[in-house]
Amino acid sequence: MEALSPTMEEGRLVAWKKREGEAVKNGETLAEVETDKAVMELLAREDGVLRKIVLAEGSTVPVGALVAIVGGADEDIGNLVGVPAAATPPPQGVGGRVSAASPPAAGAKAVPTPLPTTAAASTLHPTPSHPTPTSSRVRSSPLARRLAAERGLDLRLVAGTGPAGRVVKRDVEAAGTGAQGHGGTEMAAAALPSRAPAAPVPLLSSGFQDVPLTTMRKTIARRLSESLGPVPHFFLTSEIEMERAWEARQHLAGLGDATKVSFNDLIVKAVALSLRKHPAVNAWFLDDRIRYHGDVHVGMAVAVEDGLITPVIRHADRKGLLEIAAESKALAERARARRLTPEEYTGATFSVSNLGMLDIDEFTAVINPPEAGILAVGRIAQRAVVADGALVARRTMRVTMSCDHRVVDGATGAKFLQTVKLMLENPLAMLL
Repeated sequence: MEALSPTMEEGRLVAWKKREGEAVKNGETLAEVETDKAVMELLAREDGVLRKIVLAEGSTVPVGALVAIVGGADEDIGNLVGVPAAATPPPQGVGGRVSAASPPAAGAKAVPTPLPTTAAASTLHPTPSHPTPTSSRVRSSPLARRLAAERGLDLRLVAGTGPAGRVVKRDVEAAGTGAQGHGGTEMAAAALPSRAPAAPVPLLSSGFQDVPLTTMRKTIARRLSESLGPVPHFFLTSEIEMERAWEARQHLAGLGDATKVSFNDLIVKAVALSLRKHPAVNAWFLDDRIRYHGDVHVGMAVAVEDGLITPVIRHADRKGLLEIAAESKALAERARARRLTPEEYTGATFSVSNLGMLDIDEFTAVINPPEAGILAVGRIAQRAVVADGALVARRTMRVTMSCDHRVVDGATGAKFLQTVKLMLENPLAMLL
């Protein structure tokens, strides 16, 4: 079981795409795996024959567990399948009894090669020592190989910090920047795939029923304990008049463009431009240092079944409203289909969580470490306000910014929120 996302610690086998006895080629899809974020493809790492499927559909195992064996058609694999190991059984009605094999002997080709469980992506990794090329083959993740190819980087010159010295995304990024990267993490993960939705909460006349945690709920529990406990939150709330934003959206809708701009798109744009003006907020807390980002990547929380995930609008400050609208719609659809790639849900420098469409007036959101802040957005509603000494009805929206006090002081957060308010109350300011 490979680590298919930066924060993956275990995987649930959704479906096998190959059958025992079928020929496979390096890079072909063997199976679909539900990670802590999405449903992703598990790829073959060798040419050969799928000799043995060890993990049944619906079962969950930690990263590094043996799930299948690829080898020569006549290769003896008896020593690889004789010692069962524990695996989480599938939910009732999905799959059958499961056993995992002991690590393969030297020379055999297992898919994937057993590795120790990875650490969470929020763990800092020291800068590796200077590597030297050793052989033509390097243990590396698919994402690391793709990034290396895009950057023209020789993986033999990159020291791996992943399990068993495996080269992963952060190693390639560090090799390209000269400093160890930090994989961004999200507040929660995608729930079960659409083909196997989570069972609804039963209506019980008496007694109780215990329901095992899904991969997504496990991630929520872990991420909340990593944020609310260690991160010193403080909160800033502001009420924003949205009359002009309302009119601007109506005018944009009248242009007849196929892509409709939502209020959330306006908010993402306003936040992105405000982050550009207040770089002290566009930051990560990394234990022994604060990283201030030159690029603005806004995460937007998207509700999925049984939880949420946060796709990222990259370089949001440089994009127009129509571009943000099209990208946010596409990302939200991919998020709900559990088809986001790690590049699409990691690396946010600030996040926005909007519950206005669910008639929530205001709320506080939990910061998404290592980010230093998140903006919680309530609904737009007509409220009584005083204007020029008279009581009038105005469309207003309440927003609350959660700040990591280790990075953002009260005045810094307040000035950022003032800029967001200015942008939304005067949308033409976004064009300046």
